[in-house]
Amino acid sequence: MYAQHPQQQNALAQSKGSDAKYQNQALYARAGGSAAVSGAASGSYGAPPSAGNVAGTTGVHVSSNAGGQAMADGDSEALYQLMVELFSATNREQALAELSRRRDQNPDLGVALWNAYGVMTILYQEIIAIYPLLNPPALTMSVSNRVCNSLALLQLVATHEQTRMQLLKANVPQLLYPFLSTTSKVKQYDNLRLTSLGVIGALVKYDNREVISFFVVTEFLPLCLKIMDIGSELCKVVATFIFQKIIIDDGGFQYVTSNPKRLHTVLVILNNVVNQMVTMPSGRLLKSVTKCLIRLADNQEAKEKMQEGLSEHLRDSTFAHVLAEDVSYRRLIYQLLVKLT
Repeated sequence: MYAQHPQQQNALAQSKGSDAKYQNQALYARAGGSAAVSGAASGSYGAPPSAGNVAGTTGVHVSSNAGGQAMADGDSEALYQLMVELFSATNREQALAELSRRRDQNPDLGVALWNAYGVMTILYQEIIAIYPLLNPPALTMSVSNRVCNSLALLQLVATHEQTRMQLLKANVPQLLYPFLSTTSKVKQYDNLRLTSLGVIGALVKYDNREVISFFVVTEFLPLCLKIMDIGSELCKVVATFIFQKIIIDDGGFQYVTSNPKRLHTVLVILNNVVNQMVTMPSGRLLKSVTKCLIRLADNQEAKEKMQEGLSEHLRDSTFAHVLAEDVSYRRLIYQLLVKLT
């Protein structure tokens, strides 16, 4: 069902090389060697997906060369050593955890991960290796944490402006779709879904039409809507944010509103999300849902459907305490109700 992109197949094929060769090439890339950098830039070694926010900077200098960038000395030396440790089956789990913990130390770590020979292949393997544990559910918390650390590193690649579109053009985000299709509500699966959504959320937040088109064409929306409907609160928040970014784009908006059945499904799910918050409201989620409804009201058919079937909880005093505490939410609700008159 989840066909591998040719670049994904190339990446997996590369994993059959020797560890010693990979370590040498990774260090060569660190030093700015043209062979390693040009190979990584060409995509022949594969480059996995990622998304999320790179917070902060330590002021470490980043030097450039013909094919990409390599981080320089200081704390970056420790990060490079951890990248080399990824090639050891014995040390990989700890190296993934430590790299994930330190991912905010250098804003260009994502570029270094992308360009270092073989590193992206390892992250691919970490993701693909747990597919058999998804159905029937057999994922342990330790394995889930390990994969989430890999996804956190992919997040850096997806966030960086130099690698974001390369990752997308390689169809790599589709590697995460099997995680999003899981339905088990135990924590290890919820963490997996949340971290995967973080990767996709980082990609869509830049309002790039090509990015939105990718997620429309690859049938991501059904997975997103399902999580909005039955996911945990945090997963709902991120999934609704992603959906909001998709329909802000004209292409995504047209896709959702041009099909009456699809539009009906979307409106039902948004109402469900609101109704589920009656006993445990979430200000963040309420605002995201309201923004989605405001945007959908730009379509006449959607507007008419909402005039008839909008959840009464958005009209009455159910969320009065949220309205009282959050001025921005009051403005959104007012905007929605005015738009539906």
